[in-house]
Amino acid sequence: MTTFVDRVELHVAAGSGGHGCASVHREKFKPLGGPDGGNGGRGGDVTLVVDQSITTLLDYHHSPYRKATNGQPGAGGNRSGKDGQDLVLPVPDGTVILDRQGNVLADLVGQGTSYVAAQGGRGGLGNAALASARRKAPGFALLGVPGQAGDIVLELKTVADVALVGYPSAGKSSLISVLSAAKPKIADYPFTTLVPNLGVVTAGSTVYTIADVPGLIPGASQGKGLGLEFLRHVERCSVLVHILDTATLESDRDPLSDLDMIEAELAQYGGLEDRPRFVVLNKIDVPDGKDLAEMVRPDLEARGYRVFEVSAVAHMGLKELSFALAEQISASRAAKPKEEATRIVIRPKAVDDSGFTVTLEADGTYRVRGEKPERWIRQTDFNNDEAVGYLADRLSRLGVEDELRKAGARAGDAVAIGPEDNAVVFDWEPTVLAGAEMLGRRGEDHRLDAPRPATQRRRDKQAERDEAEQEYDEFKPF
Repeated sequence: MTTFVDRVELHVAAGSGGHGCASVHREKFKPLGGPDGGNGGRGGDVTLVVDQSITTLLDYHHSPYRKATNGQPGAGGNRSGKDGQDLVLPVPDGTVILDRQGNVLADLVGQGTSYVAAQGGRGGLGNAALASARRKAPGFALLGVPGQAGDIVLELKTVADVALVGYPSAGKSSLISVLSAAKPKIADYPFTTLVPNLGVVTAGSTVYTIADVPGLIPGASQGKGLGLEFLRHVERCSVLVHILDTATLESDRDPLSDLDMIEAELAQYGGLEDRPRFVVLNKIDVPDGKDLAEMVRPDLEARGYRVFEVSAVAHMGLKELSFALAEQISASRAAKPKEEATRIVIRPKAVDDSGFTVTLEADGTYRVRGEKPERWIRQTDFNNDEAVGYLADRLSRLGVEDELRKAGARAGDAVAIGPEDNAVVFDWEPTVLAGAEMLGRRGEDHRLDAPRPATQRRRDKQAERDEAEQEYDEFKPF
């Protein structure tokens, strides 16, 4: 039996980038031919893609942890590592992506629309890519950057043109079963419908979708009953249709009070005030139901509602209702402005954003936060002095050292780069120019300009032997 799941928490992790390679090209008579370390491969992304054949988030409910593959490390001979494979996760049409705090990250509507939930880490540069006129033979490479990881919340909001709302057992499932080919579970007890049912209706040249929302009861907008779980499914509809039971056996209920209660719950939920409303008086095949429908119809029309008397069981009044809905939906579609199917929330940085911040914490530590400094920290092999000097140069050029001075940092003060749970802490030693800039020729190797003396001596001796053998061949006796 298929289970409907419309809200899940998903833990996603992109692939980490592969490490760069520090390698030197070697061949006969040329033992130091220059750096040839390749770059590491990029880590795979985790991407959510709308697939209209998917109708539930059940797979992610059972398997909430998803991870893309890592990039491969670089190798000598200028061989770059293979990129990690992207992980594509299909989601239903109408899926909203939120962070743990409830902020909307993306709203996916339409077949094939996508959103990158976690971006793969960059591959580290090999020493061949780090070589320059001043740094001819880098003895280090950059490490790969870990991929993004975190928790996101997926919420499904059914994409339907018409939403049927009403009390449990008012006849919503019966109505959708006769208007479309949908086959929902139908019974005469409350909460028969435990999931939203979706059907497709054709009325003339108009094709539209219709959904019944599991029964609403007083207090649904505050979580009572099933209403709060499924009220989100009416947000995307163009028309709201109230299904009122005119043959209810409960003495304390009547169509007008049912309508007032449902409208009160929709108002408390919010965001649906502008949707056109139709009222359907169902079960007129029952004699008492027909009489009650005729009694309350004038009051409903006086409130401005379009009222239809139908019987889902006897198939009465369905054609008029179907074509009236089609007319309203066509008008709503024509009036709706064209927009991008996918809505992605973008939060741009300020124009004067330097890319990092320096703050003094209560324990006297100066903490540096920013995308670039934190990424550079993760790329650095702290067992390699030359790599540490390269990091110092990058931080100095970015202006971190100047900001530390402005913040009042002095020699020997503790400086932390990164978040509290994963920071690199060191004692600050201010310099006018950092490591490699101050040394000027860091990373250069004079062996690239002239052979080593031992190598030259071997080559000279081999040349003398070759010359002696040539003279012997020219003057040897017959």
